[in-house]
Amino acid sequence: MPSLPSDPPAWSLRFLGVGNAAAPQLGSASVVLEHAGQPLLMVDCGQEALSAFLDCYGHPPPALFITHVHMDHVAGLERLFVANFFGDQRQARTRLYVPAMLVPLLQGRIAEYPNVVAEGEANFWDAFHLIPVSHGFWHHRLWFDVFAVRHHVPGTAWGLCLPGAFFYSGDTRPIPELIAQYADGRMPLVHDCDLHGNPSHTGLPDLLREYPAAHIRQMVAYHYASAADGAALATAGLRIARPGERLTLPEPAAATLAHAAATRRRLAPGSD
Repeated sequence: MPSLPSDPPAWSLRFLGVGNAAAPQLGSASVVLEHAGQPLLMVDCGQEALSAFLDCYGHPPPALFITHVHMDHVAGLERLFVANFFGDQRQARTRLYVPAMLVPLLQGRIAEYPNVVAEGEANFWDAFHLIPVSHGFWHHRLWFDVFAVRHHVPGTAWGLCLPGAFFYSGDTRPIPELIAQYADGRMPLVHDCDLHGNPSHTGLPDLLREYPAAHIRQMVAYHYASAADGAALATAGLRIARPGERLTLPEPAAATLAHAAATRRRLAPGSD
């Protein structure tokens, strides 16, 4: 008797791509937070990642978070502009959450070109709902923490955490002080890692040196240079992300509700 298809998990993280800029065969690095199989938030939008999203879901992403403005993470935004601007006008514009310090860089990298459409009378941001963020943001009644990471110039790259559900480092050198703040023994810690590091990315020796074994056991490595490098990371004991993989997540609601309660207490009249 054929088996029936299983329902998608309540919360999951789908890896659209796991490669670095020199590994298009692995897809540009990007994940999608899903609820019951439906996309809630895409992280980064390289060319290959946008193609993978459209192939997977059949429509543009409803919301995006941008970690940094290297082209393998934002080059799909021009195509997304076209899809949104000339697409079904009944469909809401993509909500675009961007760390406030990145907005000028993203403007210069993507949006400054004049006459974004041949007919004129259009601005690049007309196709998006741009939301600058600082320490975090609300989306679908969920609170996401945003934090600076170590990638090239300080203040130009950011990571993301849905407390209790997942931590996403973005492209970074080791950040043990942040991992220690968020690691709870349950949620996956998705972390930049390849066999060899450099001044902007984590290599396997860096990761093994900087993190305790308990945190490494929670990690899922992405942004490696080739399938062979990924296999070598797995041989070394790391769990690696693979393109198209869906990772089941813990329930985030309790952490989100706790944050909301703490925020209300902090903002209450008479609080310090």
